[in-house]
Amino acid sequence: MADKPPERKVVADNRRARFNYEIGEVFEAGIALTGTEVKALRQGRATIAESYADARHGEIWLVNANIPEYLQGGRFNHAPKRMRKLLLHRRQINKLAGAVEREGMTLIPLKLYFNEKGRAKLELALARGKKLHDKRETERKRSWERERGRLMRAKG
Repeated sequence: MADKPPERKVVADNRRARFNYEIGEVFEAGIALTGTEVKALRQGRATIAESYADARHGEIWLVNANIPEYLQGGRFNHAPKRMRKLLLHRRQINKLAGAVEREGMTLIPLKLYFNEKGRAKLELALARGKKLHDKRETERKRSWERERGRLMRAKG
């Protein structure tokens, strides 16, 4: 019997990340959220396109991620763009913080999703920014693959 991949309900996807950055190692991190943030995420409303992660005081924080207010939250609502603590093992935190400081890497969130247990998780990547000529090369390869697919379909 083949094992099926784990169920994930993807809430937010950072599609520009693979275009703007060379993705290195990928980590899965938990997020410390309030109740209204979880409810807003379950409605599928979040944006991580302009966000990044930062190492401060021995912890990793998600900065500039937008989880809009939950409509039925009333006065118990959260601030939409507040910093959120990422939950990682100490060894992972040390590795990420070291790579950011020493090697000039950036921590980029790729996906925000709920895992099979219903916990909110963030796929975090250690990435290096691409230069303009690298972006052009990526675009050139993508358009060639698209054109090649068209030619193969037309050929039969």
